[in-house]
Amino acid sequence: MYSNEYDVIVIGTGPGGEGAAMQAAKNGKKVAVVEKYHRIGGGCTHWGTIPSKALRFAIYSVMESMNNPILKELGTRGRSVSFGQLRAGSRSIIAKQESMRQTFYDRNAVPVLQGHAKFIDPNTIEVDGDVQIRGKFIVIASGSRPYRPEGVDFNHPRIFDSDTILDLQTNPQSITVYGAGVIGCEYASMFRNLGIKVNLVNTREKLLEFLDDEIIDALSYHMRDQGILLRHNETMSKIEGHADGVVLSLESGKQLKTDILLWANGRSGNTEGLNLESIGVSPNRRGQIVVNENFQTTCPNVYAVGDVIGFPSLASAAYMQGRAAATHFLGEATSMLSLQNVPAGIYTSPEISSIGKTERELTEAKIPYEVGHSQFKSLARAQITGRAIGMLKILFHRETLEILGVHCFGPNAAEIIHIGQAIMNQPGKNNTLEYFFNTTFNYPTMAEAYRVAALNGYNRLF
Repeated sequence: MYSNEYDVIVIGTGPGGEGAAMQAAKNGKKVAVVEKYHRIGGGCTHWGTIPSKALRFAIYSVMESMNNPILKELGTRGRSVSFGQLRAGSRSIIAKQESMRQTFYDRNAVPVLQGHAKFIDPNTIEVDGDVQIRGKFIVIASGSRPYRPEGVDFNHPRIFDSDTILDLQTNPQSITVYGAGVIGCEYASMFRNLGIKVNLVNTREKLLEFLDDEIIDALSYHMRDQGILLRHNETMSKIEGHADGVVLSLESGKQLKTDILLWANGRSGNTEGLNLESIGVSPNRRGQIVVNENFQTTCPNVYAVGDVIGFPSLASAAYMQGRAAATHFLGEATSMLSLQNVPAGIYTSPEISSIGKTERELTEAKIPYEVGHSQFKSLARAQITGRAIGMLKILFHRETLEILGVHCFGPNAAEIIHIGQAIMNQPGKNNTLEYFFNTTFNYPTMAEAYRVAALNGYNRLF
């Protein structure tokens, strides 16, 4: 006899789990959530998005204060602060996020069972080998963690991954970041903004190859200009931790010695211990679960969303995936959810945000497109704020003027991108370049970049 019967069981309280649980609960379903960590919110709240972005903001604020020309005149440059001091400021934000999310579950009468979930059969979950609960549908939203290869001693006090780096207390003089994906690039920017020497080792030919080439080039240029040493097409041979630093040996024969090393090369899905073999679900070698377009696993009543399914591994996408999974097993149409044109936000310095197709993709698909640019240095708002590095780029169809992609590099790029997203998702012929040059924008604003870029691109047609 089972202790509790539910319509839906969700494993994990990160964005994906929250999206699924709230969508089901709002539709009158009896929902239970299982969370192995002693606090809700998942990796996004406690080790990933929230703490890293709060840390980035703290670093940026300090550096901006130290470089403020008025403070320089007054002789009151900001004092030196440690990584640990900057990190401490994010704890109150994490607490607020956690408290807010707890109210969501409380208001919707969704119990959160603390413990490790394990499948007994397709409808039964055991929590910590004690309580068993049954559900008609089950959603796996267990998230991911940094990939840790064999042979790397992550117990060494100078070797970190993207979770443990948040526990760093003092500022090193130098750091090697191995892995130049989103996490590696973001942390490389943060450490360099603290005046720390940075080696960024990339296992690929270019940084962030999924981005538009012009954005990649801009990021590479600004990283080098800031003093980050980029090393492309390199592969680790071994990592040795010593009392006075860490030596990274590369297959090319190079050796890099720095005070600390941050491993930022890949992530693994949190699927071990779930006993997925009992329901016929087999994760790949990185622990990720394969799903169909409705986020169903090979066991039809079991769904998976968020980082545990891999790309795009974005908190925003995970939340929508959770909602989409719930709408599917509730028998509702998922067409109301915009699961296409998901923007990417990368919090390097400056920021990057992108949505839609790149020039490379459009060229390969033989789609006739044109480009519109707006350089931030030409915008009055950017000149006023002294944040003139960056640009907005619009890709559009030469014949129909349909917006095909928007790419932004510069301050507040992750906010600016949503104007382009809103227009791209409009139905019919409302998603064209004409919207931008036929609309009045506040002046001076950064949003005005869309009008400038649209006119720039439109003029190329004649």
